[in-house]
Amino acid sequence: MLYPLLWMVSSSFKPEELIFREPGLWPSQVTLDNYTEGWVALKHSFGYYLWNSAVITALSVVANLVACSLAAYAFARLDFPLKKVWFAVMLGSIMLPHHVTVVPQYIMFAKFEWINTIWPLVVPKFLATDAFFIFLMVQFIRTLPRELDEAAAIDGAGYWKTFFRVIIPLCMPALATTGIFTFIWTWNDFFSQNLYLTNSDNLTVPVALRQFLDSSGESSWGPMFAMSIVSLGPIFGFFLAGQKYLIRGMATTGLK
Repeated sequence: MLYPLLWMVSSSFKPEELIFREPGLWPSQVTLDNYTEGWVALKHSFGYYLWNSAVITALSVVANLVACSLAAYAFARLDFPLKKVWFAVMLGSIMLPHHVTVVPQYIMFAKFEWINTIWPLVVPKFLATDAFFIFLMVQFIRTLPRELDEAAAIDGAGYWKTFFRVIIPLCMPALATTGIFTFIWTWNDFFSQNLYLTNSDNLTVPVALRQFLDSSGESSWGPMFAMSIVSLGPIFGFFLAGQKYLIRGMATTGLK
């Protein structure tokens, strides 16, 4: 399972002419030229594309944490008309393939003149469109005793204060899980970013990596492997930083 990743790491340190000539993991020649060339091979330095991805990913993480937690709290704790119907509709949207909604969404965003901007990638997340994370947090909040809400109400707390002072602190494992998966999925998302970001100044990491490949056969494999390793760094760092919360979310119900 790890062999392809290890091979890519090894290939990123090989001269390009030896990448497909030597099948082993240990390179006979070691060079850093792939990293130096890959960093400046495109129109902008690769750090520029890392920054573009970081902006979109950070906004997406914040949006999902805020919007999905609010929607989950409403479904788990509040009473409103047609609550079960709306919950069923929300769950049904999970089964709707993303590719079914691409065309109408693209037409709508084109009318908004949002094509070639980050708004089609970020704004929907502020509207709690990721039903998977809503369902995840609904199930987590339902495990919390309602006596906590009642105790807060006796102390004079309303819905908002209960949400921020009682529910959110206990939902940290679920929020961490949401943040980690949102980060990984958004950072690695090629389809949506390639669809909406057509200007070379707006490219993100997955789309920028595609620029190293040429259909004519002049692909820069060494620099592409090197920048692929660089692009994996934020994912590993973010995962390791939130790993303890992710494990706690799987192993406990949020109660101490």
